[in-house]
Amino acid sequence: MHASNRMIASLLLAGSLLLGGSGSADVPEEMVASATRFLAALTSDQRSKALFPNFGDDERKNWAFIPKARKGLPLKEMTPAQRALALGIVSTGLSQHGFLKAMTVISLEDILNELEQGKGPVRDAELYFVSVFGEPARGRAWGWRFEGHHLALNYTVTAAGKVSMTPSFFGSNPAKVLAGIRTGLRTLDGEEDEGRKLVKMFKPHQLKVVVIDTAAPKDILSESFRTASRLSPPGLGWGEMSKEQRDQLKKLVRVYLFRNRPEIAERDWKRLEAAGWRSVHFGWAGGFEPGQAHYYRVQSDTFLLEYDNIQNNNNHIHSVWRDFSNDFGLDLLKEHYETTPHK
Repeated sequence: MHASNRMIASLLLAGSLLLGGSGSADVPEEMVASATRFLAALTSDQRSKALFPNFGDDERKNWAFIPKARKGLPLKEMTPAQRALALGIVSTGLSQHGFLKAMTVISLEDILNELEQGKGPVRDAELYFVSVFGEPARGRAWGWRFEGHHLALNYTVTAAGKVSMTPSFFGSNPAKVLAGIRTGLRTLDGEEDEGRKLVKMFKPHQLKVVVIDTAAPKDILSESFRTASRLSPPGLGWGEMSKEQRDQLKKLVRVYLFRNRPEIAERDWKRLEAAGWRSVHFGWAGGFEPGQAHYYRVQSDTFLLEYDNIQNNNNHIHSVWRDFSNDFGLDLLKEHYETTPHK
């Protein structure tokens, strides 16, 4: 078995044990405990890479989803035990389904390596990096990031114990494996299928507004900007949709939101419901059929989710969830500062 395949298998086993053993609903406490255990298991040199003592370090917002040199401690420089502890941090943020998606994204690096035969960027399932910002402790603001090619998870914990989970990026290349023992594997099938199902529900007069362009853009438009901005045109508004279309739109949003663990996802879902859906719009670009280049976005006054599948002969997905005011926990941090007495 290839070394990176062995690594992925061990990560999946460790992760399944970690996920299966979690019965607590105290997400911030679990994150603190997991990050503390991980940092305690590192050498001083490893710790200097993984830990950014200043929570406000500029690196915290320096996120990316492309293959590139990164700061943080990579899996490649960890022992098997340390990798399991690193994965313990990831398991505190993702649902079981989201965790399996994340590990599958990582595993696709081996397929890319075989397909490209060293002709493209470095493809390495061990080049995923853990970074901890600030001291993981109750009553303190801190955060963590797990990031590499096509996977960027950014979690912030406030001093009040509230958790932010954006920016959150999942990608898949290939979107569908076309050869080999994993033929037919689709890592982000829900993100693709539920979006296509929705666009096919619209009537001709609605499609005139839904379709924002006949050609899909080359990539998600929010890229990896530190601050997400509203996109125009927005597409079709909630008020112009039928009940069935609205239900399908909600189902699509839940695909993204519930990649996170249920305690986080349910909390944010309740916030969406409480805020109402009147400001929500859906826009589509490109073809409607499988295999055709396509793009969609859902945005409201508070959030943006984007998806595209155009690269590599329309077999390469990017998907992201952004919060206009609360990426990196900015709104939650502001709320805590404004409502908590300071000396």
